[in-house]
Amino acid sequence: MKILLENIQKDEDSSFKLLLTPGLNDVYYWHFHPEFELLYVEADRGPRQIGDHVTFYEGSDLVLIGPHTPHLNFDYGVNTPIDQTIIQLNEDFLGSALTQSPEMKKIRLMMEKARGSLVFTGSIKAQVGPLLQALPQKNKFDQLLELLKILQLLASSTEYLELDAKPYSSEILQKHQRRMELLYRHVEAHYLEPIEVQAAADCWHLSVPAFCRTFKKLTGNTYTHFVLNYRINQAKKLLMQGSTVTEAAFDTGFESLSYFNRVFKKIEGVTPGNWGR
Repeated sequence: MKILLENIQKDEDSSFKLLLTPGLNDVYYWHFHPEFELLYVEADRGPRQIGDHVTFYEGSDLVLIGPHTPHLNFDYGVNTPIDQTIIQLNEDFLGSALTQSPEMKKIRLMMEKARGSLVFTGSIKAQVGPLLQALPQKNKFDQLLELLKILQLLASSTEYLELDAKPYSSEILQKHQRRMELLYRHVEAHYLEPIEVQAAADCWHLSVPAFCRTFKKLTGNTYTHFVLNYRINQAKKLLMQGSTVTEAAFDTGFESLSYFNRVFKKIEGVTPGNWGR
């Protein structure tokens, strides 16, 4: 699925964009944008796909997505009542006030951490969710004041998970852009085929031993593990879209259902039949 760049226009007379329940539940909207995105959603169940992180939320979810980080719309495939409040804001939405004011230190540190995206849980989610839902009823000035209050609450909380989701322009892509882009294109085109390290090494014009050393240094994984992870992520997307376990296995290059189940459980900690339940 091709990733789309979303062009976000700020609301008139506002320093950020406020968006309510876009109504895209029948659209697989895999996209990214330069803005941070703070999202609160209430629904029985829905997908949370941010970068390589793929799972489901139950009841509600509160996330802060980093800039340039690919993510799926949280209402995709949700056919039950859903309520979303989305805030999209630039890193400099307050100008120099955010970067220089000592009062903003906690918020600055949180936003730096949120480049990998954060999921807020527990009491902070219960506290901030209603505050976000109440924003549309306020005037523009009070919306800004309330948003600052919300960001400070989040920045002061310890109830969050770091997803370490990679932005579309990750450090590896910036430093080794040409090599990694070549390899990503190769994997996207050939992940359904048997894994051949020689073919991947040829993309970088290296011997197999030199390729394996360089790839492990850049990514922290072996090439085989990288491709298997790619296949499992593709399989999770298919499962999310309604494919059976057997269909997901054979449609992502696995030659046997038992091997697919073993790899899936090793990577995800559960079998594909129990994933997302």
